[in-house]
Amino acid sequence: MSGAGRRGEGRSPHPLHRVAFAALLLLAMAGPALAAVGRPEDRLRDPALELQAQQIGRELRCLVCQNESIEDSDADLARDLRRIVRERLAAGDDRAAVVRFVHERYGDFVLFRPPFNAVTALLWAMPLVALGGGLLMVLPRRRRAARAEPAPLNEAERRRLDELERGGGA
Repeated sequence: MSGAGRRGEGRSPHPLHRVAFAALLLLAMAGPALAAVGRPEDRLRDPALELQAQQIGRELRCLVCQNESIEDSDADLARDLRRIVRERLAAGDDRAAVVRFVHERYGDFVLFRPPFNAVTALLWAMPLVALGGGLLMVLPRRRRAARAEPAPLNEAERRRLDELERGGGA
């Protein structure tokens, strides 16, 4: 069968296919960006308050995603928390009151920087505990290795050493 008989071989895609593919690609990339910003009706009209809401949202952890802020997450719970933050700011609460309101309802885990208290002390101390434990494991081994005396030579090793010192080795 000749090359002309096979369908689509050697032909470039139709220009409309390229345009459609590019449009789909742009829509796919825009989805996560639009989800993080939220719908226009969810945003505050006052730009200063909206900026403050976004800053507060970056300090609060999404309880579903756990490693994303509520501003970056598109989970339903994060969307609800964004709405609560904006409602509290619109009602006249300051930053500390909004964070306290969310913290009281969701606990320390909702904060990216949890407070230092008896419950979170181990969390804050863990890097130091791990470093200290590593040093305690490494340092005694180095001291033991430096202090260790070599094992005494047996008779065959002494004879071989004497031969090597006299130049009769090999």
